[in-house]
Amino acid sequence: MRRIESICVYCGSADGRDEAHRAAATALGREMAQAGIRLVYGGGALGLMGTVARSVVEAGGEVTGIIPDFLTRKEKLLDDVQETIVVPDMHTRKRLMFERADAFVALPGGIGTLEELVEQMTWAQLGRHQKPILLLSVDDFWKPLLTLLSHMREQGFIRAGHELAYLVAERPSEVVPMLEAAAAHRPPREDGDRKAAERFVERKF
Repeated sequence: MRRIESICVYCGSADGRDEAHRAAATALGREMAQAGIRLVYGGGALGLMGTVARSVVEAGGEVTGIIPDFLTRKEKLLDDVQETIVVPDMHTRKRLMFERADAFVALPGGIGTLEELVEQMTWAQLGRHQKPILLLSVDDFWKPLLTLLSHMREQGFIRAGHELAYLVAERPSEVVPMLEAAAAHRPPREDGDRKAAERFVERKF
């Protein structure tokens, strides 16, 4: 079994209007710390990003924040984390977040969160990695995206043999078990990407 040792969490630098989103970020951080899983995230102290990172630290877990230098003042740094890496640009940030993570989780967020999530889905679809991707759809936050993906498939733009590989959870407590189960069945070689995608095909709405 391949153990999940670190999870990259994509989420908003704002809190959003639904208190359930903040509660989910807090619960996810606690679940990760209790499982001994390191958080890799965007490095900021604001919004859901700050909430999940503080929750991991408060529960005794470890955090790596990766942030471009031009955002250090805008999003503020979280001093309590064990490791903060300041990089020159967004491309370096995303590359390091990818390299440091064994899996990816998307909490509610804005266009930046969406862009990071879709990039990982695209890379997995193209066979560039086999790391599990999970959408934590608190109060159906990601349902419009899932509906759009289903529409793309129905219209022939997500073709058979090129299905998207992702998981969907509704509660923070489901995240770690689902990712560990996905990692346990992940093929050991790069040429297993297509079979992995077939195992973890998109949910249909």
